Amino acid sequence: MKAWNTWERVLLALLVLLLVVFGIYQPGFMSAETLADSTFNFSEKGLLALAIALLIVCGEIDLSIAAILALCSLAMGYSMRAGFGPWGITAAGLLTGALAGAVNGVLVTRYKLPSIVVTIGTLSLYRGLALVALGDQSISGYPEVFSTLGNSYLGEVIGVRWLIIPIEFVLLMVFALAVGLFLHRTVMGRRIYAIGANPVAARFSGIEADRYRFALFVFAGLMAAVAAILLTGRIGSTRPNIAMGWELDAITMVILGGVAIEGGRGSIVGTMLAVLLLGLFTFGMGMANVTGIVMSMVVGVLLIVSMVLPRLLRRRGAMA
Repeated sequence: MKAWNTWERVLLALLVLLLVVFGIYQPGFMSAETLADSTFNFSEKGLLALAIALLIVCGEIDLSIAAILALCSLAMGYSMRAGFGPWGITAAGLLTGALAGAVNGVLVTRYKLPSIVVTIGTLSLYRGLALVALGDQSISGYPEVFSTLGNSYLGEVIGVRWLIIPIEFVLLMVFALAVGLFLHRTVMGRRIYAIGANPVAARFSGIEADRYRFALFVFAGLMAAVAAILLTGRIGSTRPNIAMGWELDAITMVILGGVAIEGGRGSIVGTMLAVLLLGLFTFGMGMANVTGIVMSMVVGVLLIVSMVLPRLLRRRGAMA
């Protein structure tokens, strides 16, 4: 499966157009500081989108991923209250994410339940646990290292002041590179495409589809945990409504990136271009004081176009 196709070129052109338009009509948008700060707007969502992309390519979906993030943040807060240090708090978040993802994976693979139904249920369960545990309270007072991860720039950490790249964005790029190489350059990645394109044929080819599905759900839980560590550090607290609705933002990024909702097609390049495009777009609209309702309407239109236009391009290519 190619990582760079026609839709990715369209997304790149749209990204360049967005930068030009906002650069002309929104003063200060194209400054290095503003562009760097804009990445705080979408880095954690980008991590969720990477996991969602793998699942959708495999023919599955996880609507509970943002709720897992909230549950991981809750586990971090409780472990801090129990007296654990930064490593213990981090381990609590990662373990919670892996376990929550494993629950989804078991229900889908062992009990053969549709992933959309399973994750709607666990979305309510995981989010409900966070809401019941915290009520209208929050947990704050995390060690300084978490604030550094969530709010600092790489240059501040390594002593190069002109390097104003947020640590969150660096981590997003590292994970994107790793996931991209895995999906597009390994045998296991090709098997994920095969499972998504035709699960029956994949099974008869000797591919252990359920093992791959289970692993991807666990990976989604771990990515939610990483996002929870960064987001909790950035806002400095655990809140019951943390990352509320982010699962839809992540799915929008993935579909806008050209990943076919029916599975078997898509790329990490397209997903990351969509993360940048949607993240910079919403940041620029926020700078222009555009209301959230209008932004939601525009994002909805982009989502519909992103599902229709790639099909038209593929049909045109097949007819040529």
